[in-house]
Amino acid sequence: MSTMWQGCLAHTDYFEMRSSGGHDYGVWVTTPPRYDPAAAQAPVVYVLDGNWAVGMTAPLIVTQLDPMQAIQPYVQVSVGYAGEEAEHWERLRNRDLVPPGEPIAKEYIDAVEMGVEAGTMTREQADAYLAELSDSRGDMFLNFLTDELHPRIERDYGTAPSGHGLFGYSYGGLFSLYAWLTNSTFFESIGAGSPGIVHTDSQVFARLQAMGDTLPATKLHVTFNDREILGDMAVYQNLAKNAATFLHRLTSRSGSVTSALMHETHVTGLQASFLSYLRTCRAQ
Repeated sequence: MSTMWQGCLAHTDYFEMRSSGGHDYGVWVTTPPRYDPAAAQAPVVYVLDGNWAVGMTAPLIVTQLDPMQAIQPYVQVSVGYAGEEAEHWERLRNRDLVPPGEPIAKEYIDAVEMGVEAGTMTREQADAYLAELSDSRGDMFLNFLTDELHPRIERDYGTAPSGHGLFGYSYGGLFSLYAWLTNSTFFESIGAGSPGIVHTDSQVFARLQAMGDTLPATKLHVTFNDREILGDMAVYQNLAKNAATFLHRLTSRSGSVTSALMHETHVTGLQASFLSYLRTCRAQ
């Protein structure tokens, strides 16, 4: 498997790892061009939804050699699902990327039902998809990243002790906000692309209110897409409106928060959002 990924993605290794909770994950590790940890260690940028995102984000590691706007060196670790579970990554991400106790918006259920009516998913697939949301465990997945996976990455790839980043998109973006709101010092910067704040009573609003006036020191970069706002799909309209509301509630508080509007749809916005995060939070 590692040899195959070397042929598809330059400087990329692949391995599989089981969490303490009994879940199997596929992990792609992309090192910078000419990376030599003995000479200079690089921090890690964790990218979520690896089964979907790795092909669009890992090649951007060449931005570290861009003479017009160089990005600080980083080792990219893309995390997804392994084996037969890789086929069901869209469903399993609901379990791992959504904060515990997150309410399910009616607009989200309606969007899933539209998929059934359109024939893009079966009733069985739709029911399984929504079932994962009823017992979401973003807290366990965050612990897996920081307490189980990272020590292995640090050991095997000689990464830097600090300066790490996290990037997620859609529900991965919701997870990124959740990680930011835990006020952990593990990540130096976090990118949240089109965060999946579909419900107005999202856990991120409650957690933000509980924090009071002081925001985490970790840099946060939030992006969303104009086509989400201007389109006619309620689930994406709500997502964009709630992301904007979240940002508005940060303006009167001290913290390192930036944002950008991408000219994309929800589906096409991932790569543009990741590049915006790199340019904003990890520029030389």
